[in-house]
Amino acid sequence: MKRTLDVVVALGGMIILAPLLGVVALTILLTSGRPAVFKQVRVGKKGRLFLIRKFRTMSVLSGTEAGAFEPGNMARITPFGKFLRSTKFDELPQLWNVLRGDMSLVGPRPEVPKWVIVRSDHWKQVLSIRPGVTDPASIAFRDEETILARSSDPEATYRETILPQKLAIYEKYLRTRTLLGDIRIFAETFLRVSVDIARRKR
Repeated sequence: MKRTLDVVVALGGMIILAPLLGVVALTILLTSGRPAVFKQVRVGKKGRLFLIRKFRTMSVLSGTEAGAFEPGNMARITPFGKFLRSTKFDELPQLWNVLRGDMSLVGPRPEVPKWVIVRSDHWKQVLSIRPGVTDPASIAFRDEETILARSSDPEATYRETILPQKLAIYEKYLRTRTLLGDIRIFAETFLRVSVDIARRKR
C-alpha cells in the first residue's frame, strides 16, 4: 500500500506541477546557467547508491556530485536558490526518485556515503527501508542550515550533534511507522513549509 501511494502521489504531483517545474527549471537556466537539476550520490535502501535530484540552488562546484560536503556554506547559494530553499521547491525533482523507486514520500532522509560510513552500525538498520523526501527529522531540523552557518566548526557540529539526533529520530520512526503515520508526517511537512513561507512574506 505504501509503494502504491508513493507512485500515485508522485506521478500525480509531477503531472499537476509540470508547469511549475518547467518555470523553475527555466528560471535557473536564465539566471545562473546549466544545469537546472543538481544530482548527487546518496545511499539508499540496503546500501544501494543512487542519484538524488534537486533543483540547483548553488553555483556549480566540481566534486559536489560525488558527495563533497560544505555544511553551513551559504556563500554559493544563488538569489533564486535562496527562494527555492525557503519554499522547499528545490526538493520537487525528488518526485522522480520516488517514481523510480529510489525513495519513498516518507522515510529517513538519504545521506551521502561519507556520513553513512561514520555511523554504519546505526545506518544498517535505517537503510532497511527506502529513504524518503520527508520524515520527522526533516521537520525537527528545518533550520539545520542556519545552525551550521552559525557554528565555528560546521562539519563537527553536523557529525557530533545533528547526525546522532537525526539517527535517533530515524530509528524511532522505524519502530513506530504506519501508513496513517506517514500520511500525518507528509501533511505536517506541508503545513510547516506553508507556515514558514507565510512568515517570510511578512
